[in-house]
Amino acid sequence: MTRLSAAVIAALMLGPAQDAQTAKDGPELTRLLNEFLAGASRNDASVHDRFWAEELVYTSSSGRRIGKADILRDVRSAPPPAPGGPATTYGAEDIRIQQYGDTAIVAFRLTGTTEREGKTDVANYLNTGTFLKRNGRWRVVAWQATRVPRPEEPR
Repeated sequence: MTRLSAAVIAALMLGPAQDAQTAKDGPELTRLLNEFLAGASRNDASVHDRFWAEELVYTSSSGRRIGKADILRDVRSAPPPAPGGPATTYGAEDIRIQQYGDTAIVAFRLTGTTEREGKTDVANYLNTGTFLKRNGRWRVVAWQATRVPRPEEPR
């Protein structure tokens, strides 16, 4: 193989990786994600309204495909939590952000921790969100959630 062809092959292999810029807005996107998850833990409709873009395509871990209007309707119609009832708190771990100009992919492991009758249950999901920056504000235009099977569940 000639040096020229080796250089061309190397450039072709590295090209896609070079398209992903350093996530200069990574800290802002991480903050937005954490603020959203705190609000989602409280079932706060205003947080959902600010986080999701109008044209959102959300695919849940159960395979249900919905949009922003569906999410807002579900959140607003949910009954308030019963006093002393189970409460779920959401968090993000292993956050990975790739930014391409005004588009960013945010992938992370969502944890849903529920306290019920003195016991703690943790559910894990792998989530990927596509954020778009318009008029200086990041909004989610696409979201995919995949439930991670518990160790005792068959895969």
